[in-house]
Amino acid sequence: MSVQKDQDKFFLSISQGEKKPFDFLRVLYDGCIAGGAAGVVVETALYPIDTIKTRLQVARDGGKIVLKGLYSGLAGNIVGVLPASAIFIGVYEPTKQQLLKSLPENLSAVAHFAAGAIGGIASSVVRVPTEVVKQRMQIGQFKSAPDAVRLIVANEGFKGLFAGYGSFLLRDLPFDAIELCIYEQLRIGYKLAAKRDPNDPENAMLGAVAGAVTGAVTTPLDVVKTRLMVQGSQNHYKGISDCVRTIVKEEGSHALFKGIGPRVLWIGIGGSIFFCVLEKTKKILAQKWHSKAETQNRVSSRQGLS
Repeated sequence: MSVQKDQDKFFLSISQGEKKPFDFLRVLYDGCIAGGAAGVVVETALYPIDTIKTRLQVARDGGKIVLKGLYSGLAGNIVGVLPASAIFIGVYEPTKQQLLKSLPENLSAVAHFAAGAIGGIASSVVRVPTEVVKQRMQIGQFKSAPDAVRLIVANEGFKGLFAGYGSFLLRDLPFDAIELCIYEQLRIGYKLAAKRDPNDPENAMLGAVAGAVTGAVTTPLDVVKTRLMVQGSQNHYKGISDCVRTIVKEEGSHALFKGIGPRVLWIGIGGSIFFCVLEKTKKILAQKWHSKAETQNRVSSRQGLS
């Protein structure tokens, strides 16, 4: 009977979490730190693959892919990636926990999906200008991030920094929601099967699967987003629907899947690194808070005895 009770407690903790008071500020803080760390590590490690993917998507039939300057724009991009990743996970974690408490147990996937979308919306204010500057530099339009920002604003206005914003949301909101949902559900399933939390290599494996699957199915949205972001003042495309029609008409439907190989590789490996670093950082922060709480309890106990 005691074994059965222990198993029931284990499965309950997986689906509903431990019954602890919800500390919004702490969850927000931990999410920001973990998200920022994971984002910077992934971006630095995989930036060359992202550059190749962008150049493949922009190239028209017969265009050559230049393999020089694969780290063009990295420094400026990190300046944007750090706060964007921090905001994304910082919003995602408390939103997820609140939704999991509010929704029935069998709707955990809905909570993960919705929290991912909300986190994506919150971080898009930083992510879109960062993406615009990064991709313009990746294809050689500008030599430095400050020059890119200055010239984009001068030639296209402030709205130029948000070029392709609609297509970015069209791609990234489903992407964020799907990837986080797949990862969290895989993690729940793994916990149930293994009857323990995944270790670092296992978190990396689950993140790789989630990233690769999501990267593949959202490639057409990524191609449209890239074309709209890098066109500048040429206005070759008049919007999302016109971009899709023009690409299919001029280059064929297969062009919507340009760069799928590097994209799946990049996001698969990126998901592996991101979620491994994310979970490891969250664990370190949790241990830090636990140690701090124990120290405070010991101090309080001594003061009470005195």
